[in-house]
Amino acid sequence: MTFTAPLQKDALKLMLLGSGELGKEVAIEAQRLGLEVIAVDKYEHAPAHLVAHRSYAVDMQDKEAILTLIEKEKPDYILPEVEAISIDALFEAEARGYHVIPNAEAVNKTMNRKNIRVFAAEELGLKTSGYRFVKSAQELREAADALGYPCVVKPVMSSSGHGQSIVRSPEEVEHAFEIAQEARGDASELIVEEFVPFDYEITLLTARNETGTVFCEPIGHIQQDGDYILSWQPMPMKEEALKKAQQIAKAVTDGLGGRGIFGVEFFVKGGEVYFSELSPRPHDTGMVTMITQSQSEFALHVRAVLGLPLDFEFFAPGASAAYKAKHESDTPKIIVPDDAFSKDTFVRIFGKPESHIGRRMAVALALGNDVEEAKAKAQAIVDRMEDE
Repeated sequence: MTFTAPLQKDALKLMLLGSGELGKEVAIEAQRLGLEVIAVDKYEHAPAHLVAHRSYAVDMQDKEAILTLIEKEKPDYILPEVEAISIDALFEAEARGYHVIPNAEAVNKTMNRKNIRVFAAEELGLKTSGYRFVKSAQELREAADALGYPCVVKPVMSSSGHGQSIVRSPEEVEHAFEIAQEARGDASELIVEEFVPFDYEITLLTARNETGTVFCEPIGHIQQDGDYILSWQPMPMKEEALKKAQQIAKAVTDGLGGRGIFGVEFFVKGGEVYFSELSPRPHDTGMVTMITQSQSEFALHVRAVLGLPLDFEFFAPGASAAYKAKHESDTPKIIVPDDAFSKDTFVRIFGKPESHIGRRMAVALALGNDVEEAKAKAQAIVDRMEDE
């Protein structure tokens, strides 16, 4: 493949629609290959804005605003990096000949939990938990009664776990409905899921393009209030369960098509594997790959987008721990202990221009002789970090 220097007439252009911490790492990897990067988000000075050749702040759900930028920049590849985005703009861009990653229909299916669940369970016949879709508190109560307690309630419009909760009794139904309405994005429809008493959950990063499909080592993770706080790789699991997860991941990503990396999430109970969700882009739990692999999930994503070979090597067990702000600030400062910068640990500061209590601001990464040691190292760093 031939690479032209950025800002030249024939430079390859990559446009990020969504410029958070994951988009920032994609931008960095694209820059390493000499691509010209345009970063777009709803606010100024988003993380990827800081490392892009050009940046824009627009309403990400404004079809005409997005299309105007696309026509102005004429990118070779358009990478949607957030769920809250105008899907109509992506379909129109594709109709005009632009290359949306992985493709507009895949983004449409995965940005909405209803679309991807129906696609996986009813079109592909994959094993999932029981589910119903509801639009009112009364429908939620009826669905919970039918599926049984506990059950899980989420807005169908996916947004990093915001608005989801576990309902353990009929008395908690109203509160769960209220929580869902406070989520970012559209909460007009909810999915109510049967609670699977799983042993653990994993993310299986799956990269694909015309050269084939590859799987990263499975990633275990812990979530709090629907948002990841700790992940580790590899997640110890039975070979039988891993093979099932890989088969399901390939089936669903083949069904969606296109190029790129997909974060495929599963619940695992014994030898049984349940498909949960899918993101057609790098996954937050996959930040651990920045220390465990020769090619991080972000590097694999860029390689997949460009149609390059997807070979990589797994180095050693590792973990990532998210640091969340403890204070509100429009000039945030992140305080990191000096000993966090050792030969097998490091910290990535996202550079977000404002902090809000609970907002993810940085990640600590660590290697270990095993995942337990790596998890302890990463968590110890985060426990000693502060912000002001």
